[in-house]
Amino acid sequence: MATFASVTFNTARYAAVRPTYPKQLYEFIFDYHRRHPAAQLETAVDLGCGTGQATVDLTPFKHVIGVDPSMKMVESARASLSTLGAVDRAKFRFEESSAENVAILDDGTVDLIIAAQSGHWFGYDKVWPEVARLLRPGGSVALWCYSEMRLTNFPSLTPLITDYFNGTDPRNSIGPYWEQPGRSILEGHLLKVPSATDVLPAKFSEFERIFFTGDHFPELPSPHPVIMRKQMSWDDFLAWLYTTSSLHTFHERFPEDRERSDGDIAVRFWKRLRQATRSEPGNGSDEAIEVEWPLALILGRRAYGVE
Repeated sequence: MATFASVTFNTARYAAVRPTYPKQLYEFIFDYHRRHPAAQLETAVDLGCGTGQATVDLTPFKHVIGVDPSMKMVESARASLSTLGAVDRAKFRFEESSAENVAILDDGTVDLIIAAQSGHWFGYDKVWPEVARLLRPGGSVALWCYSEMRLTNFPSLTPLITDYFNGTDPRNSIGPYWEQPGRSILEGHLLKVPSATDVLPAKFSEFERIFFTGDHFPELPSPHPVIMRKQMSWDDFLAWLYTTSSLHTFHERFPEDRERSDGDIAVRFWKRLRQATRSEPGNGSDEAIEVEWPLALILGRRAYGVE
């Protein structure tokens, strides 16, 4: 994605305040992987790894490789390993590569492939064949994305949130500045991602979609409860707003917005949202807010006994 490769994009801030993925999600994926009798825990790969947030949580595997097309992200991911002990640090490595052509890895050498908040950018006419090439028979793939945030205790404020993140007003919403079609694929809960079993029926034996979206999107099939939540101070919430790629693009388009006496577009939204929560009765402290993200997960399996 072009924005994350920009020299003006702050990868340190991005890594520091980005929401983390819950332990339940990883256990759900690892349990799925282990279900196959041929499953191994030798090598895992994170496609579009960014700063390596999800990569370093693939701890059951002996060797873990994160790849990303942005060298700036790869450098940030490598730097983050300094916080790990020497033994843990040795199992991880990060390399510059697209998801569509991971030439650094040989055929049939990977047990699990993941993509965390990056799969909506992939070209699946190339990615599914590449995933099939990399996976051992019986190996697994897991792709997930979270969509527009919600305030757990303030469902009535969702329209205000949507107006900011996905509205159409080019001066009062960051909605027009998301890169497409990736954003629409993400907000559509990855339903536009073609099924691996349809693209390569001889290579994949399983493909399923799981939605941890609660009651936010009742039209989705069999939604599970939301599992991705974070308690944030209002200051941290504002810092998170500044990591969004669409805001970065908005500021490039309207640099004068940063000079407004009432704050830039992110601050103005932050103030409106905070004030709106104060008007709602019985919902906790003004110092922190619980944020949740509906999440869509794709799981697939490389066919066993098929080359």
